[in-house]
Parts: sequence; C-alpha cells; structure tokens
Amino acid sequence: MKKRRLLATILSAAMLATSLVGCGGTSGGESGGGSTGGSSGGSEASGGGSEGVQEISWMFWDDLNATEDLISLGYKDTIERFNKDYEGKYHVTPITTNLEEYYNKLNALVAAGETPDVFIVSPGPQLTDYVAPGYAAPLDEYLNKDGWKDTFTSDAVFTQQTYDGKIYAVPLNTAAACCFYNKEMFEAAGASVPTNWDEMIAACDKLQAAGYTPVTISAGTAWCLSMVAGYLCEAEGVDLAKLADGSASWEDGKLESACNKLLKFSEYFQRTAAGDTNDVATANFYNGEAAMLIQGSWAIGQINGQSPDFEEKCGVFQFPGVDRIIAKSDSLCMSSTTKCPEGSAAFIKYFTDDTAQKYTAEKGGKIPVTKVQYDASAAPKQLGDVMNIFSNAKGTFGFYNESLPTTEAGAHFDDTMVAVFLKDMTPADAAKDMEEYYKANCRK
Repeated sequence: MKKRRLLATILSAAMLATSLVGCGGTSGGESGGGSTGGSSGGSEASGGGSEGVQEISWMFWDDLNATEDLISLGYKDTIERFNKDYEGKYHVTPITTNLEEYYNKLNALVAAGETPDVFIVSPGPQLTDYVAPGYAAPLDEYLNKDGWKDTFTSDAVFTQQTYDGKIYAVPLNTAAACCFYNKEMFEAAGASVPTNWDEMIAACDKLQAAGYTPVTISAGTAWCLSMVAGYLCEAEGVDLAKLADGSASWEDGKLESACNKLLKFSEYFQRTAAGDTNDVATANFYNGEAAMLIQGSWAIGQINGQSPDFEEKCGVFQFPGVDRIIAKSDSLCMSSTTKCPEGSAAFIKYFTDDTAQKYTAEKGGKIPVTKVQYDASAAPKQLGDVMNIFSNAKGTFGFYNESLPTTEAGAHFDDTMVAVFLKDMTPADAAKDMEEYYKANCRK
C-alpha cells in the first residue's frame, strides 16, 4: 500500500510540474495528448500533423510492423481503418514496446506529463494504478452514446474496469490461461489428456520416456511461472480475500504445498527454461520441441501466425485439478489529460466494432466481448477448445499478479515463485516471506 501511494505521489507531482507543457500535437486545431516519439521508443506510423488534423497517440506492448501475432495484426488493421475513415480529422500514431518493458515505459511517460491519449492496460491493480491518481478518464459518457454499451455481451464484462460506479476501461476480448498440447506427441507417447494432478505427472513421465520435452515455459519471465503457480494455489484452496483481510495465513501449508508441486512440475521443463523468453518458450512449442505449453489463449494468435500448419496438431485443455480458470481481457484506457477526448473515444470504439470483434474470433482465436455474430467454422480450431473450457468451468479468477491487493504485492508473489523455481528459496521460506510481506504492506 505504501509503495502505491508513493508512486501516485511521485507521478502526481511530475504531472503538476509539466501540466503547462505542450504534449506533442499537430499544427492547427487541437493537439493529441501524449508523446508520439522520442524516448518512448517504437513510434511507428507516420503521417498526421497536417493542418487541422488532431493527433492521437496509442501505446501498445507489441511491435506492429514486425509482429506476426494475429491479434496484434488485427490491432494494426483497426488503426489503419480508423485513420482512413477519419482522414483529415484524426490520426493515430502508435507508441510500441514489448510486454516486459511496457509498464515501465508507460509510467515514465505518465511521470513526464506525456500520457498517451489511449493506452492498453490489464484490469485489476494495474488499472487501479492509473484510475486512483486520476490519469485515466471515465468513459461512461461515451459508452452511453449511440447504444455503444448495448453492443457488449453484458454489463459483467466491465466488472474489473469499474470504480465507484464509473467505467475507466473498455475490454477488447476475453482469454483464458490453458494448456496447449501437441496431439501427435501425446499419441506417440501413449499419453492421455490429464484431468488431475497425478494424471498430469503421468503424462509428463510418458512424454519424457518417449524422448520428448514435456513442457516449455519461460520460467524466468515471472508472470509465466506465476500463472502455473496460481493454478497450483487454486488447487490447494488458497483464498486471496482471506489472505488480504488476515483471516488466513500464507503459512497455513497451502502455498508451501503448491510450491512443492511447482518444483516437481519444473523437472519436466525444457533445460533452458530459466533463460528462455516467453516468445522463445512459445516458439519451442509450435516448432515441435516440446509437447505442452502453459499459456493464455492469446497464444493462439501467435502460434497460428508463426506456424499456420501447426493448428491441426494443436489441442487445448484446462489446467488439471481445478474447477475455475484464469481469465483476463485486454482493456483500453483514455488519458484524463487528452486534448482529443472525442477522437480518442471514437478510436477505442473501433476496437469493439463488428469488424474488429469478428477478427478477434475468426483470426485471433480470442472470445469477443460484444454480441457480434462470427463464423465459428472460420475460427481457429483451438478457439473451440477454449470455448468448451469456459463452458465447463465453474468460474474464473485472475492472474495472481493482477489479483493481489496491489501491483507491488503481485510482483512480489511473482518474484517469490521464480526464487522457488531457482531454488533460491524453499517452499516454507516462500510462505513465510509472503506472510511477512502481507503483514507489512497489505493489511491494515
């Protein structure tokens, strides 16, 4: 809690100091809030800046000119459609980076008073970090115009984006953390799709005996390892709400048991797991170097974009031993300091129109958040598996780094899981460390 307040104080002071500084606009008319180049890196699109055109900056966590990820390519198409349709009035310029550096670079821009007009963010504590200090603008005024809000599947899609009755971000899609598997390898090894923990270990043993690497994962990328740890904690009955209010303890044996299972599972990871990036770990899977990938269903767009032929042999199953699934959505915020609010809101709306949402399902393999009708037969086969997982699950929960009381607490959990994997910390010490951290930072 203390760290969040300190971050908010620093950013607020920085914004006050720069509130009268120009924000990289265009000649004539209004200028778009936010920097569209410079130290932020990766400003891609050229154009705009003509007389009367209002520039809008959009920050994202992928390189739209280099990516083969189908979801990212869909976002690039949305930008191009918007710029064409609003030619002479608005122009969007992306500011891009990579996922690992995204929030650090976004926070640097916010601190400099150069908040992008529109930026992507994960719901939960990370969104709170921009809502609480006032950097994100409420969007209800725009959602209530022309029936935009009515196009969404239900008000429930805005649950994690709502604060004090106001909506501060618009979800773009829904995805789940799943287990991807190579059907051919499973068949060759005589392995069955597991439904519980013991069956998962048995499948890994069979795959290993057949000469396959059972699992590929970026164990050095904290959130990837934390995703697995979150499922193992769920299976052990860890209750985050009770941990937050102090009615449960991290030292009650549940986290320790989950960590022991994580260590056992890590025996089946690729040998380079500690050093492989998330992209490398994912490539290991679609290149046929490992039998399983534990990843969000957003990986469908990356897998099929990089290796279209792999779709036929790629299946998806729910992480075994749990009734609920980890689910999340990418969401878009609008800066409270944008000089082009109408244009920024119109741009966000493009990501939820029928063209974008159909692409989300039929090409990207993610679940749309609107009532759009799409051709299921045209969608990736893996999306059908994910839809079945959602329909059979008894509920959802968030990534642990997005579900703990603060982003700092989530990062601390992630780092602790990496320390356990590296054997720098025992499971018992990890439980003790988390309990001490909560006592010092998360409980009143």
